[in-house]
Amino acid sequence: MIRRATEADVPAITALVHELAAYEKSSSLCTVREQHLRSALFGTQPSVFAHVAESEGTVVGCALWFLNFSTWDGVNGIYLEDLYVQPAARGGGFGTGLLAALAAECVAQDYTRLTWSVLDWNTPSIGFYRSLGAQSQDEWTTFRLTEGALAELAAKAG
Repeated sequence: MIRRATEADVPAITALVHELAAYEKSSSLCTVREQHLRSALFGTQPSVFAHVAESEGTVVGCALWFLNFSTWDGVNGIYLEDLYVQPAARGGGFGTGLLAALAAECVAQDYTRLTWSVLDWNTPSIGFYRSLGAQSQDEWTTFRLTEGALAELAAKAG
């Protein structure tokens, strides 16, 4: 079953995010705690949203997403930050169900895009996404500022 996350799902979602970080060989970079996700998902001004995949009463997958905006289309879209299904539950339709729920959200709200990133080495996921009709945006390069570089640039804001 795919459904919108509730506050009671926060511990499971937090655990899944840490599992995803381990899968992506980045556990040391994942510092999210339940209170972070509880505030972001269910605080006074939610900045992220989530759907969960549930099997026999247990959360086995999640999709965390937020709204972005296309200046070319003039409307919002969804940016999928994380999609993760536990290995034992893969092949059960949960990944497709989570993405279908986000696609339905886009269609219902007249959003024009559902966008996400995938690591180049994650060939199983790339194949899965392509099987759904997703197209890679190979002409784009992602940039990120963190830590010292972020602080240094911020200091120039004067």
